[in-house]
Amino acid sequence: MHRTRIAIIGGGAAGFFAAITCAESAPDCEVVILEAGEKPLAKVLVSGGGRCNLTNNCPDTSELVRNYPRGAKELRGAFSRFNVQDTIEWFEERGVKLKTEADGRMFPTTDDSATIAGCLTREAERAGVRLWTAARVRSIKHETVPEPEFILKLGNGQEERFSRVVVASGGGKTGFELAQMLGHTIIAPVPSLFTFAIVNKRLDGLSGLSFPKVDLQLGTLSGRKFSQTGPLLITHWGLSGPAVIKLSAWAARGLHVEGYQSKLRINFISGCRSDEVVDLLKKQKLSSPRKELRTVLPLGLPFELPRRYWLRLLDVLELPDRLVWAEVPDKQLKKLAQEMTEAEFQLQGKGVFKEEFVTCGGVMLKEVDFRKMESKLCPGLYFAGEVLDIDGVTGGFNFQAAWTTGYIVGTSAANGK
Repeated sequence: MHRTRIAIIGGGAAGFFAAITCAESAPDCEVVILEAGEKPLAKVLVSGGGRCNLTNNCPDTSELVRNYPRGAKELRGAFSRFNVQDTIEWFEERGVKLKTEADGRMFPTTDDSATIAGCLTREAERAGVRLWTAARVRSIKHETVPEPEFILKLGNGQEERFSRVVVASGGGKTGFELAQMLGHTIIAPVPSLFTFAIVNKRLDGLSGLSFPKVDLQLGTLSGRKFSQTGPLLITHWGLSGPAVIKLSAWAARGLHVEGYQSKLRINFISGCRSDEVVDLLKKQKLSSPRKELRTVLPLGLPFELPRRYWLRLLDVLELPDRLVWAEVPDKQLKKLAQEMTEAEFQLQGKGVFKEEFVTCGGVMLKEVDFRKMESKLCPGLYFAGEVLDIDGVTGGFNFQAAWTTGYIVGTSAANGK
């Protein structure tokens, strides 16, 4: 009897999850993962600083989809099939204990990404999934006679035939090229989730200084504006932290088009207007008239500026070292308030967010049936993970999309419908 063969192209999170689900759903099928590299799950192992932030404890689907700059509409229905709670239960049922941190990110209690990679590897072996490493797929053809099948040509020249194929190769060009060979449109990939390169005397020598909550606003030449609120970190190359990383995801395409040269406005006193801060500074002037600006930070602010940054602002505005509050002209108070709430910086490029590299772009979503994650153009072809034009902000959301699409693909490819 002819045994159905199913190829999973890509040995990452989505690929393994699809393979495991497929093999468990159809134990009579031969499920093969074709991984181009020597070691599978490489991105899982470096994710989250080596801890693997595998999802976010966000059970409300309406709230969950707001964390996807691209793909939110399509994922809404997909999350009804396999959501965050399903992910938690899947791993915990297989012996992986999880914990939730204050910001909602979830990690294995071991704080070791090898725990997640090991679980996926064991479950794949248990389900009978075959793993081929160093198996780069060079080309793919779909034939319909005498029966539908896919012909995959590998890097070593070998040809393999499969009844169904899942492309889960991440954001690299291989998966895009294979999808194009079968008629799919590729939205050109550009980086998402990155830091901002900025050279400015207000930041010099302050690497490591953090702010608990700031408001960011990014304006592009096209007139579009993007905003984000959250923690900010000064680095030796510019700015990072959750607020910057999330902003980079939403503005990824606009920033790419403009060569990462846009203007960034920062309100270091989140939620406060400049005139409100002026009033607070005037109150400080009245309450501490003989105290020096360098020894007494303004009180009453909802978010206190770090002392090092306050001193830097005094230097930037060239205020004398021994200046007391009573001697500060209102004009200078206004300038201080503007620097605190409307500071402008010029982006001069981007950096990489830790060891991770996420792109926006990929297979055009309207060409995929998200009920099955199957191609609308080529029956028997499925997609999962980052090969699709889907990406989330930092916090475990990209992995959740991988688990969800991988699960749907696995159940659909197993049955071929």
